[in-house]
Amino acid sequence: MELLGSTLTATYAHPRPASTSFLPAISTMTSSYRDRFPHYNLTHSLSLPWRPSTYYKVASNLPTLGPYCTRSQKVSESTMLPFVSNRTTLFTRYTPDDWYRSNLTNYLESDTSRHNSERLRVDTTRLIQDKYQEMRKVQADSTQNLGERVNDIGFWKSEIIYELDAMIGETNELTDVKKKLERALMETEAPLQVARECLFHREKRMGIDLVHDEVEKELLTEVDIILSCQERMKLHLDKAIAQLAANRAAQHELEKDLSNKQTAYRIDDKCHHLRNTSEGISYFRGVERVDATVSVPESWAKFTDDNILRSQSERAASTKLRDDIQNLLVVTANEMWNQFNKVNLAFTNRIAETADAKNKIQIHLAKTLQEIFQTEMTIESIKKAIRDKSAFLKVAQTRLDERTRRPNIELCRDLSQLRLVNEVYEVDETIQTLQQRLREAENTLQSLVHTKATLEHDLAVKANSLYIDQEKCLGMRKSFPNTLRLVGFC
Repeated sequence: MELLGSTLTATYAHPRPASTSFLPAISTMTSSYRDRFPHYNLTHSLSLPWRPSTYYKVASNLPTLGPYCTRSQKVSESTMLPFVSNRTTLFTRYTPDDWYRSNLTNYLESDTSRHNSERLRVDTTRLIQDKYQEMRKVQADSTQNLGERVNDIGFWKSEIIYELDAMIGETNELTDVKKKLERALMETEAPLQVARECLFHREKRMGIDLVHDEVEKELLTEVDIILSCQERMKLHLDKAIAQLAANRAAQHELEKDLSNKQTAYRIDDKCHHLRNTSEGISYFRGVERVDATVSVPESWAKFTDDNILRSQSERAASTKLRDDIQNLLVVTANEMWNQFNKVNLAFTNRIAETADAKNKIQIHLAKTLQEIFQTEMTIESIKKAIRDKSAFLKVAQTRLDERTRRPNIELCRDLSQLRLVNEVYEVDETIQTLQQRLREAENTLQSLVHTKATLEHDLAVKANSLYIDQEKCLGMRKSFPNTLRLVGFC
């Protein structure tokens, strides 16, 4: 039986009596209306909240709907026509007046929307044109101001360059010696880096080769000597800088101001040439609210003018520390070269020792590999012997199994039976003996393999040490600077 309120269509071919206020049951099967529940009263379903009222009002007010009601409902005296309908559609049906009014409403709304849209388009077009002309004028004014600013920066930049050239020419004599000392100090960085790299690479030695040998001691001494030479060079460099303090301070201010001017000139020139079609333009939200300025045009011009006046007043002759600096450069170059040669000699001796140990390990490894091969051949022969004995065991056991099928009194414990049993035990014992020997051979092989692995590891350790000392360390030490570079002439 279908539930009441179903949306399925129903065929009222066989109506059954019901109250006048009850609608026909909804089901897709005719059998559901055939007295399946003859005493079931459905009048109480009229109070359900889902019962629509449209059908009942239309049926009561419009007599034309009478023929569609059943005689059992007492609504009309006419007979019910065979009619298949969707109850849900019937309950939600509109009147023709509703349909016409809905169409009129849609037409009016469409006219109103189009009128408003057309007026908005005309106003928007005019607004866009007005704002475009206004923006072009504002942008032209900004471009003109940027061009004037670029010209001002270019003027002060040329003044700074002129005064900076004069300051450099005044202090060339002392600056040459200072630069020579700086070059010599810079050249010491390469030997120091090489020594540290050698120590770093030698830390990658493995196992027993991590020895605090003579090479490592000499490398640490070399690092200490280079650092000591650098400290003395820096001390004399500070003395030379002290002599040039006033001139260098003025020159630094000019260079800094020039750098700022060049940066500002580049930025403002770029801004001056930016157009709406330029690449790289983008949105920067809130940038107009950021005020990062630190000066006004008057203070900006006065700052550069003060730097130029200070440079002019600071230009004076100064003395240099030529003798001390030249002697220091010669002494430090000799110390670093002597230690460099000691380290190379220690590397040569250590490489020879490592190469000798590597050769001996290779000899032992070759002998071990040969013994492993022989042991593997022995293991294969034992396994073959075990496989051969397995055939004998299968034959003996098969014979015994077949003899168990002898009938009745023929199951005799004769000499053949006893010999077959003894044969099984003897073959099994032989196999057990061979398997024990196989395990011993495999253990021996494992020991040889372990020895081989140890020798190969030690060989790899020695090869790694040789590669580090001979290829990496000595290869890097070929780039040690010559004496002329250490004294700052190159």
